[in-house]
Amino acid sequence: MKENGKKQGALSPCAACKLLRRRCAPDCVFAPYFPADEPHKFASVHKVFGASNVNKMLQELPEHQRSDAVSSMVYEANARVRDPVYGCVGTISSLQRQVDSLQTQLALAQAEVIQMKMRQFGSTSSNPSRGSAENLPPHQSKSFFCVDVADQANMAESLWSY
Repeated sequence: MKENGKKQGALSPCAACKLLRRRCAPDCVFAPYFPADEPHKFASVHKVFGASNVNKMLQELPEHQRSDAVSSMVYEANARVRDPVYGCVGTISSLQRQVDSLQTQLALAQAEVIQMKMRQFGSTSSNPSRGSAENLPPHQSKSFFCVDVADQANMAESLWSY
């Protein structure tokens, strides 16, 4: 069982102290957030931010916010290692482009569905013997105007945002 990132009964240093090759004090600010069994977390954070800066950031924060700060630093550090120029912003931009593309595809598919329903309605209304709602199966007796369409303001915005 672990307590404060250290193994009970053993004097195993946290990942930060192990990487920095120093003795891990009982009040080590890194120990609760960088356990010895996850050395890659501190290695990437240290590479991007530096141990001194991480130490300063953690000491300036209230204890209840430190865990979230460490999670954010680890995420940003890993993103910076993968993409040194853009980091998280590059990932967010890529995902936003995917969302825009998928919204465009959805809008086109919805327009195609409406167009098909219009053709179907037009062909049934031009043929009076088949045009009455009584002759149609129950799933076709609804008006074609009841098609769910995405929020049109957002749809138009995503179509023209390129």
